[in-house]
Amino acid sequence: MYAVVKTGGKQYKVVVGQKLNIEQITADVDSQIVLEEVLMVADGEAVKIGTPVVAGASIKATVVSHGRGEKVTIFKMRRRKHYMRRAGHRQNYTEIRIDAIVA
Repeated sequence: MYAVVKTGGKQYKVVVGQKLNIEQITADVDSQIVLEEVLMVADGEAVKIGTPVVAGASIKATVVSHGRGEKVTIFKMRRRKHYMRRAGHRQNYTEIRIDAIVA
């Protein structure tokens, strides 16, 4: 059984027991969260596709940790113009463990 869930503006295919890094959410470590925007649920041959979400479906997960991703370097340069800029960015994330898919 798997599901497609939307959180943080992105879509993820999730399976029970999977660990997943999603956009940062405000929840304490070891707390239970419920993801409501389930776009699709598949159980063998039975597939439910929502318009846009599946009614009554949800994903139960546990927050494992919070962290910051790899550094992305932004470099801008204009040749012969004496223009050069460097910047960096590290995106915050929340690691969750999928406990149950409720369809």
